[in-house]
Amino acid sequence: MIEIGLKHTSELTVTDAVTAIAIGSGDMPVLATPTMMALMENAAMLAVKDKLPEGSTTVGGHIESSHLKPSKVGDKVSATAEVTKVDGKKIEFKVAAYSGDTLLGEGTHLRFIVDRERFLSKLK
Repeated sequence: MIEIGLKHTSELTVTDAVTAIAIGSGDMPVLATPTMMALMENAAMLAVKDKLPEGSTTVGGHIESSHLKPSKVGDKVSATAEVTKVDGKKIEFKVAAYSGDTLLGEGTHLRFIVDRERFLSKLK
């Protein structure tokens, strides 16, 4: 059962592969906004992963976040997601990313519980 307050923190070290230049979201050698947001999504996915029914997973439906400060190659970045609302198959999260004690960005994320096989069958 998924409960309000479940949380998880995911981490990464900024490398050239996750910069705005490499991702194509900008032309600076700093952490790309899409990478920061993917780390937030990863934290949300992992926050509820062990509480899902057999054969289920979650998929992202919406994410909204600020990106307030840059992070250079070599910086360690963490993103935390906390469940704030559960409505059937819909799960809402508060997300935030940090480099040390510095807030990099914060926002909200929505995920949906889906049956893996049924979801993938829609691709055929």
